[in-house]
Amino acid sequence: MSSRFTGSPFVPSPSPSRRPPAPSSAAPRAAHRRALAAALPAALLAASLSGCGTAADASDDKTVTVTVGYQSKTINTVTAGTLLRSLGFFERALRAQGKRDGRTYKVRWQDYATGAPITAQMVAGKVDIGSMGDFPLLINAARGRQLHAPTRLISVTGYNLRGALNTIVTKPGSGLRSLADLRGKTVSSSVGSASDGTLVRALRQAGIDPEQDIHKLNQQPAVGASALQSGTADALSQFVAWPGLLAFQGKAQALYDGGALGLPTFHGVTVRDALAAQRPAVVRAFLTAQREATRSLQTHPVDAARRVAEATGLPPEVVYLYNGAGGLATFDPTLKPQLVAALKKDVTVLRAGKLTGPVNVDSFVNDRYVKQSYGSGYAKARNSTAHPSPDEVWLRGEDRTHSFTGPDALLRFAAAHHGKVRAAYVADATTGTRWFADKSVWVRDGARLLPFAARATADAWTRKHRGARPLSYAAALEQAR
Repeated sequence: MSSRFTGSPFVPSPSPSRRPPAPSSAAPRAAHRRALAAALPAALLAASLSGCGTAADASDDKTVTVTVGYQSKTINTVTAGTLLRSLGFFERALRAQGKRDGRTYKVRWQDYATGAPITAQMVAGKVDIGSMGDFPLLINAARGRQLHAPTRLISVTGYNLRGALNTIVTKPGSGLRSLADLRGKTVSSSVGSASDGTLVRALRQAGIDPEQDIHKLNQQPAVGASALQSGTADALSQFVAWPGLLAFQGKAQALYDGGALGLPTFHGVTVRDALAAQRPAVVRAFLTAQREATRSLQTHPVDAARRVAEATGLPPEVVYLYNGAGGLATFDPTLKPQLVAALKKDVTVLRAGKLTGPVNVDSFVNDRYVKQSYGSGYAKARNSTAHPSPDEVWLRGEDRTHSFTGPDALLRFAAAHHGKVRAAYVADATTGTRWFADKSVWVRDGARLLPFAARATADAWTRKHRGARPLSYAAALEQAR
């Protein structure tokens, strides 16, 4: 049950199809929503009972096999998945453990498209350790308890304190400029994901009922991307790395920057209680390896981006947007209070959508093992949220990036290296969200040239600043010379 890009990861051109009409009645949608909520537990249970492969901990007294479920395309999890696998740190840590206890350890890696099948396999005892987003983590906790196969959140992979890992995008030139324009439109999302939580919260803030005022398509990211291209969806709300990929390909533009919510979003690592109780040394070895992978990513960000790109088929420029030195994601295994608090708020969103019952977050979060990994330095690491977000340019043929203190300096450098720029990254002037410079919305305000990830934030700026005017990226380059 492996899922990964084969060949090009780019969204295929789908066959034209008719756009579904905007909903005219709340009753059919409410019925569909109830049916979906009722079907989710049964579907997960059925998947867990049918499973795939053999038992996760296929072990005897001398040989222990550990199965790790990960999402190669969800690159906010790479330090517990794609990059970790590429570097071989977990296998090395287990070899060291084997020398201490006389056992042979083997690792089985299983790649999935989303967190739901990982949860299904975990409650069936067929995946030991899994990584997924904050909303799927809560469903993981609820299903584990419901099916008497409890799990625990033991570490974080990457996070963004403002929520900028989730983005709502539309097709270029769609004419949609703000969330208000989504009223009566069709929006693709993955129900139960963090990006769907962003959609629900953002619409509510804009005075739009996410159940009554839009027509929502519950789709996997790749299917939703195709729906956006075919015109069967007006907008797509998704998580890393889909919005950045589609923008990089010129197939989408940001309508809403999740960083505008100001609510943390993250991905984390969950483990079966049974494994942790029986083989705590395996959990410690995993966290040791994850910390090593995190340090490697932070020390060699361009190399890490290339490794992940090679393993997934994603363009390195897209990987670096999220995982680079000043990327959208901050990689840090510690379980920070802000993230735990955000998880508790997420429960209310899932319960309102009838996607889960009560979740005891304090019971689900177990920082015992990550504390052991850090030792006396854990409290300091947990309290640190420093994450520089420099404007950067990556030139063709180079193995490093050039950092700048602001967009004006970046624009001058990019203009001076016309034709040699592989990718340029800038931070949104209001939310700080990192985006591609050539896909950003630019505004001239007096002597300043300001980038914005989404049209809505740029429009908000120009309304508040008399004389501020939008301009193209090409014009911004020319004026910065």
